[in-house]
Amino acid sequence: MKVKAFLLAALLAVSCGCSSAAEEAIQQKIDEGYIETMEDVTKINGVSDVYAKKLENGNPISSEFYCADPTAVEYNGRLYVYGTNDHQQYEAVGDEGSNTYGEIKSLHVFSTDDMVNWSHHGTIDVETVAPWIMNSWAPSIVSRVEDDGLTHFYLYFSNNGCGVGVITSTDPLGPWSDPLGRPLINYDTEGLEGCPNPFDPGVCIDDNGDGWIAFGGGKKRGGTDYMPGVARIAKLGKDMISFDSEFVEIKAPYFFEASELNFINGTYVYTYNNSWEKRIEWEIEGASRPKACSMAYMTTKTPLDTDSWVYRDDYFCNPGESGLGYSNNHSHLHKYMGRYYMFHHTMLRQTGAGTTTGGFRSLCVVEIPVNEETLEITPTGSNFTGASQIKYVDPYAENSGETFFTTTGVGFEYDDFSITAVKSTEKGTVICVKGVDFGEEGASAFTVKAKGKGRIEIRLDSPEAQFANAVEIDSTDYQGYIDRAEEKITGVHDVYIVFSDKDMTLDSWQFI
Repeated sequence: MKVKAFLLAALLAVSCGCSSAAEEAIQQKIDEGYIETMEDVTKINGVSDVYAKKLENGNPISSEFYCADPTAVEYNGRLYVYGTNDHQQYEAVGDEGSNTYGEIKSLHVFSTDDMVNWSHHGTIDVETVAPWIMNSWAPSIVSRVEDDGLTHFYLYFSNNGCGVGVITSTDPLGPWSDPLGRPLINYDTEGLEGCPNPFDPGVCIDDNGDGWIAFGGGKKRGGTDYMPGVARIAKLGKDMISFDSEFVEIKAPYFFEASELNFINGTYVYTYNNSWEKRIEWEIEGASRPKACSMAYMTTKTPLDTDSWVYRDDYFCNPGESGLGYSNNHSHLHKYMGRYYMFHHTMLRQTGAGTTTGGFRSLCVVEIPVNEETLEITPTGSNFTGASQIKYVDPYAENSGETFFTTTGVGFEYDDFSITAVKSTEKGTVICVKGVDFGEEGASAFTVKAKGKGRIEIRLDSPEAQFANAVEIDSTDYQGYIDRAEEKITGVHDVYIVFSDKDMTLDSWQFI
C-alpha cells in the first residue's frame, strides 16, 4: 500500500543531515510542499498502444492536431512553427466532412529546440485580433529587433484568397495586435492589376534589415499555363506594414501558389508551388521541367528587376510521390542550428488516424541539403522519419507536460486558446519524450506538478517496461509530488510517462 510520507521524509532528511547535493535538492522540494509518495510494486496495466504517430516515425510533428502551410521563426534558441489550423475545420465538420478551409480563422503554434520533441502552444485566435478577416491561412513570420530594443514579430497570413493581413507582437506566443485594422494587401490594391488572388505571402528580411514580401495566385487575363503571370514581390516599408516599392512580377513558370522567400548568402531565394498542368511548353535551357505540384525555386540579387530572376530547379516533390498522400504543396525552407529544414504538410496523420478522408493536413519536416555558396538545393522528398534529434532533453530542467514526441489518449487543458497542460483522456494514456540524457551521475528522484487522482509512472525505452519511478497523486489543484529512485537512472533514454486513470492533468515533470 502506497503511503504519503511527507513528515517521515522530512525527519529522515534532518537526521541524515542531507549530506549529498541530491538529498539537499530532494529536501528543498519537500520544503516547497512537494508530497513524497512511496512506491508499491503493482505496475499499471492496460497501457494504450494506439499511436496516431508511430513511435519509430518523426513525422508528422503533431500526433494530435491537423495543421498545414508552415512558417517558422527562431527566438532565444527555440524554433517556433506556425501553420493553418486545419483542426479548426475538422472540429467544425467532423470525420465525414471535407476540408474546404472555410471555418479556419486561427493559426496553430508549436516549438522545439531539438527537432523531435515539440511543445504544443495552442492557437492564435486571428479572428478576435482582426475581426475584419474572412479566414487566416498560410502564414509567414519574420522578426527584427527594433529601436525600442525589443524583438518584434510580424506575422502575415492569407485573408482567404482575397489578400494578405498582418498581426504583430513582441513575443512569439503573443499577445498579438492588428496594427492596420484592415488588410495589408487586397485584391483591389492599386498596382495589383493582373493578380486576381494576392494571397499566400512569403516574407524575408535581408542583411540590410529590409523586409520583402512575395505573393500571388490564379491566372491573369492573357496568362498561360506555362506563364500565369501572377507572382508578385515588393519591398516592405521600414514599419513592415507598408510598401516601399511598386509590385513587381516574378516570371515563375507553371506558377500556382505558396510563395516563399529566403535570403541566403546575399541572394534572394524565391520558392513557389507549381501547378498540376501538363508541362507542354518549356523555354529554360539547363533546367528540367518541374514535376507536377512540386516546389521550385528562383534566385536573384536584385528582386525588383523582373528579368533578373533565374529559374533554378524544382527541389521538393509532392508528398504523394513519397507515399504520404497527394495534396496541395506548401513549404517553408528554414535554417536552424546550422542545418536546413523543409517544413511542409502531408496527409500522414489523416491516413494514420484512419477516421477521415476529408483532406485534413499535418505538418512535417525533413532535413534538406543547401549549398550556401552555389545556392544549389538537393532535390528531396518527404518521409516518415522526419528530422534527427540535434540535442538531448535535460531531465533536470522543469519540462512542460505539453512537450513530447508522441502520445496516446492525450487531451489538453487550455487558458483561452493557449495550451497549459496535458490531460489523460483514458486509462493507460502515454506521453513519449525522445532522447533524455540523465548523464553519468544519474537521477535520484522524480517530481511532477499534477492534479487528479491516480498514479503516474516513468518507464524507460518502452511503454511496456517496468516502471523506474512512480508517484500517486490525489488533488483537485496542482500539487507537487516526488518519488526517490531505488536505482539511479543514468545514460540516454526515451521516457514514457504513463497515467493510470482518466482526467489526470500534468503541468510539468523534472528529475533531481
